[in-house]
Amino acid sequence: MYLATNAVVSRSDARSLNLDLYHPDKDALGAAIILIHGGGWMFGDRKEMAEYARELAGFGFTAIAAEYRLLGEAAWPAQIVDIRDVVAWVMTHAADLGVSAEKIALVGFSAGGQLAFLAAGTNDPFGGADYPADGKVAAVVSAFAPPELHLPKSGDPPSPVAALLGPAATEAMARAASPLTYLSPAFPPTLLLSGTKDAMVPHQAQLALFAALEGAGVSADLRLYHGHTHEFTRLPSMLGPVMADVALFLKRAMVDPAHYALENETLNPFAKPGFPPPPPSAARADAAA
Repeated sequence: MYLATNAVVSRSDARSLNLDLYHPDKDALGAAIILIHGGGWMFGDRKEMAEYARELAGFGFTAIAAEYRLLGEAAWPAQIVDIRDVVAWVMTHAADLGVSAEKIALVGFSAGGQLAFLAAGTNDPFGGADYPADGKVAAVVSAFAPPELHLPKSGDPPSPVAALLGPAATEAMARAASPLTYLSPAFPPTLLLSGTKDAMVPHQAQLALFAALEGAGVSADLRLYHGHTHEFTRLPSMLGPVMADVALFLKRAMVDPAHYALENETLNPFAKPGFPPPPPSAARADAAA
């Protein structure tokens, strides 16, 4: 179902980053997915993305498990700088990978979802590699990521956000690191994933983020999985079905959106012009006029 290789993002101003590449062995779609692990910006490893990558490679995507420096090694904003450098590397090497530079998506989990949002929505305010002139990711998938970052109030327990932004953090810094800050009509199509029993990032926050995406004119999908908690996507019974949802979204939003739009227009009677017909009272009024 896939062929695994490795690559290194070499940089002059920071340590190199390792990538695990999972290539489809058949029916390749010419599209890449960069997978970003979670862990509160303090823990985690790209190897946690292996099962996700294998599933997505089985759907024809080139899946790339990304590495970024954790807080114990480097302070914010090193994490977003690293992810932007990974995206720039994938875009630069797209032809070698057998993918289109215009068909690259970010898929992030928890803290990785926050990094995916910022990498897609910012114009490099944090530094890092320059994108190619036309370099923008084509889609984002964010699983149970915080839409807004807030500093803890006095007396609150320690917070991952406080650890991320450091002792000199301000609310302005928290806003600058919040996905909601960067929504605009230019933001790429986005899929949100959440469990309805998530106590860390409640699904109500994802509902609000979905509404904000739609309000900004962004094409957005939302999947709520009843009864599931944070990080439910790694469960053996859920990983395959959830990655199937992700694959379908990315095919619709990034790989061949025209095909899905045409199929709907030609085969779905509810999508045809003039449907639904006016209610009978309106039709009688038109006739009388």
